[in-house]
Amino acid sequence: MSGSQRQLTQCFLAEPSDVNFGGKVHGGQVMRWIDQCGYAAAVGWSGRYSVTVAVGGIRFVAPIRIGDLVSVEATLIHTGTTSMHFAVDVRARDPRADAVQARLCTHCVIVFVAVDDAGKPVAVPGWTPDSDEDVRLSEYALKVMELSKGIESTIARYHPAAE
Repeated sequence: MSGSQRQLTQCFLAEPSDVNFGGKVHGGQVMRWIDQCGYAAAVGWSGRYSVTVAVGGIRFVAPIRIGDLVSVEATLIHTGTTSMHFAVDVRARDPRADAVQARLCTHCVIVFVAVDDAGKPVAVPGWTPDSDEDVRLSEYALKVMELSKGIESTIARYHPAAE
């Protein structure tokens, strides 16, 4: 049932093919995991095929090593008419260690839009914050996207071909 799955966690094992020459997982691989988890969460919320439209505020806080167990958690923090904003935390730990020892490695806000078979945006179930923390997260989603739009306009001003 759409509108009922607000949070989703996926787990991955950091494999040798995921890492760079320094032995740490490529940022691009982490972004792929974020997109996959976000997609599954967006489809779970909307009940529709969904497409990524923006990623904002991505921060790589700590490296992920070969053999780490990686958890990617997407939590719905804002809905528009057709859009869904998810806060995503990527944590990693040695699989032999207690889950409490997982360290935050990456964080971002990712936005998806639900679309119909013709690729046109369609309405998604609304979500209303029901706690102070939810209100804070919803405001955070809007602020990150506002900052991202400022970056886009700066890029367009200095690099017109990027429009």
